[in-house]
Amino acid sequence: MEQKTKINAEEGKQELVITREFDLPLELLFKAYTDPGIVEQWMGTKVLKLESKKHGSYQFETTDAKGNKYGFNGVIHEFIPNQKITKTFEMDHTPFDVQLEFYEFEQLTDDTSKLTMHVLYRSVALRDQMLQLPFAKGINMAHNRLQDIVSKLK
Repeated sequence: MEQKTKINAEEGKQELVITREFDLPLELLFKAYTDPGIVEQWMGTKVLKLESKKHGSYQFETTDAKGNKYGFNGVIHEFIPNQKITKTFEMDHTPFDVQLEFYEFEQLTDDTSKLTMHVLYRSVALRDQMLQLPFAKGINMAHNRLQDIVSKLK
């Protein structure tokens, strides 16, 4: 099955560009990233804090099948409704450094929109280490859930 979320990882660069077109109006796609209740549903995580604003922050917690809890958090540096979110991302108790993420939201038609995520890692090695994980499969699954859950809000 073709993965709808595309990941571009140029050799020798410490970044990823991730794109996905959704059958969702722009406002609903943006809401899927800023409304705690919706985020919890499609990400399958607990939202402890989500301040969707410039200089806001967020803190999420997920539990694996064995009951182990993992936290991830960050700071929102730029927040332009229905256009852009710039934030950091850090996962507790992992070897990964903080990464910088630029999310751009684009209206394609009245009923479709596009998300472009530009993710910067501290080094090429860290970016490549992330790609060794089932990262592509996971983000595709999450984006598929986002599409399914949010399309019911139309």
